[in-house]
Amino acid sequence: MRNPTVAQQFVDVLLQAGVERIYGVVGDSLNPIVDAIRRTDGIEWVHVRNEEAAAFAAAAEAQLTGRLAVCAGSCGPGNTHLIQGLYDANRSGAPVLALASHIPSKQIGTGFFQETHPERLFTECSTYCEMVVQPSQMPRVLRIAMQRAIADNGVSVLVMPGDLAHAPAGHPTGSSNFVTALGRVTPPTEQVWDLATRLNAAEKVMLFCGAGVQGSHDEVMELAARLNAPVGHSLRGKEWIQYDNPYDVGMSGLLGYGACYDAMHEADLVVLLGTDFPYDDFLPQAHTVQIDHDAGRIGRRTPLDLGVHGDVGQTLRTVLPLVDRRQDRSFLDRMLNRHTKSLENVVSAYTRKVEHHTPIHPEYPAAILDELAADDAVFTVDTGMCNVWAARYITPNGRRRVIGSFLHGTMANALPHAIGAQFAYPDRQVISMSGDGGLGMLMGELLTVKLHDLPVKTIVFNNSSLGMVKLEMMADGMPDHETDHGPVDYAAIAQAVGIHAIRIEDPAQIRAGLKEALAHDGPCLVDLVTDPNALSIPPHISGEHVKGFAFSAGRTVLNGGVGKMLDLARANLRNIPRP
Repeated sequence: MRNPTVAQQFVDVLLQAGVERIYGVVGDSLNPIVDAIRRTDGIEWVHVRNEEAAAFAAAAEAQLTGRLAVCAGSCGPGNTHLIQGLYDANRSGAPVLALASHIPSKQIGTGFFQETHPERLFTECSTYCEMVVQPSQMPRVLRIAMQRAIADNGVSVLVMPGDLAHAPAGHPTGSSNFVTALGRVTPPTEQVWDLATRLNAAEKVMLFCGAGVQGSHDEVMELAARLNAPVGHSLRGKEWIQYDNPYDVGMSGLLGYGACYDAMHEADLVVLLGTDFPYDDFLPQAHTVQIDHDAGRIGRRTPLDLGVHGDVGQTLRTVLPLVDRRQDRSFLDRMLNRHTKSLENVVSAYTRKVEHHTPIHPEYPAAILDELAADDAVFTVDTGMCNVWAARYITPNGRRRVIGSFLHGTMANALPHAIGAQFAYPDRQVISMSGDGGLGMLMGELLTVKLHDLPVKTIVFNNSSLGMVKLEMMADGMPDHETDHGPVDYAAIAQAVGIHAIRIEDPAQIRAGLKEALAHDGPCLVDLVTDPNALSIPPHISGEHVKGFAFSAGRTVLNGGVGKMLDLARANLRNIPRP
């Protein structure tokens, strides 16, 4: 029997690893792969309108499922389009395999039509990038690439000339087991003892949590209870730690709120739990301990009194028996009170007559969306002001997910992320919180949503402005320039491609419109015409920023509301023991 082609072998190995789909645009050097998928049950080709969206979709699928996801781009421009989404996937810790097909192998190095050097191009946005130059490398190199993506929680890129995909396989495909469940890093005993000593010695301990606390909610709460420690979080840590948290003091960073910054800077000891928080200006730069499963991240944001190499949950389970139970709650209670007062002050900025304000204050529909969305909804969030509304209004509960380009910070991620999320969970509510700037950048993916009849709900915060860029200019004392653009009726565009759409300009129609959209059986877009002057500032800004805002005349800057978080903070205050 004749050996299968390399293309068929590629598809067969993906199928063995449980891969169900490849996101991409068909054509040219990818045609042998696409044809092999056509002939193979159990795996499908998901056609998108831009390979950038293919990489975003794969990234979202991988982040939500924890399993390997795959995207592909044809030679030259096809695979260079992948770069933006692959940078996002790699920085977000998403196990993604990208196939970057190449020009015919005999033409490499001749300046041939569409020639690039993908094996060089993708090196910075991947943890593994290699080119297959002969059939005998397969299927071994493919399996190595897949295992590296899983092991590194990052991107592997396999470069393959189109003519090689046509060639007969050099070896039988066979089968090989993949390690998909990774082990937990147990910290060294001496580091655990040192950590316990420092926790017991400090009078005021504050815990700051990142995405690395996923799966460790109970352990963090037990440590906070023993130490009477306020608990803050980064944006990526919010979904894993804010819910069922009587020690919550909010979020730090550019999108932050509450007393997190104050608690961090007034503590005797700050414990960074599973976070590689990049904004070092918000960290105290002293009296800090960091716990992380990736030793390469330890100490790169702030000087440390102690670094602990270990999984957060495993480390806390090991150290908790050694931690003394503290009676003094004064630091915790002071921070909880300050947190509540901070939220009360900012809530007043948007509650007064907001239901009658036009253009619509974006905080108002964000709060209603949070109320109406399913308990296990997946929110995908565009970079920019949508990040702010998601950070301050989407209430986590341990089942909801929030996916965004929180580390790479690219525009236009929300809709393609939603596509991958909906393919991964076809029966789950997926909501894209899209800015008009982001949606306009990859608007063709509305065609992808319609083509596959994905029930994605696209909520467009349409302020005809690049709001975050405007805020950046104001902070630097510049008048905003070229941040505003002409109004666009995105509902009309969606309707033109066959998607049910609702345009809302009157705040009195928001609740009914969102309710209709979320109940719609199929894709739906809600075009919310919002106030371009509704911006948000962090809870701590420098003197230079204050001067910048003062010099930027004619704009309204709001602290922004905080949704249900004020209710949670007040509930936590009510639970403070009384003498």
